[in-house]
Amino acid sequence: MAGGWTADGAVQQQIDDSIQDALAKLRAQQASGPGLPNCEDCNAEIPLARRQALPGARLCIACQSARE
Repeated sequence: MAGGWTADGAVQQQIDDSIQDALAKLRAQQASGPGLPNCEDCNAEIPLARRQALPGARLCIACQSARE
């Protein structure tokens, strides 16, 4: 139940919109294009499972974590 001047479901709609905006932002930041077999920072091999799960991966997990 909404209160005041808001319509029923308005709060849930705002939450849903906020989630969609956050997902869109993350997708825009996600690596794209061809990935690399080796990390561009430390030259360690990027495991095939990571490259399949994250197309466009250019960093190993350790270097990606350090950047974040």
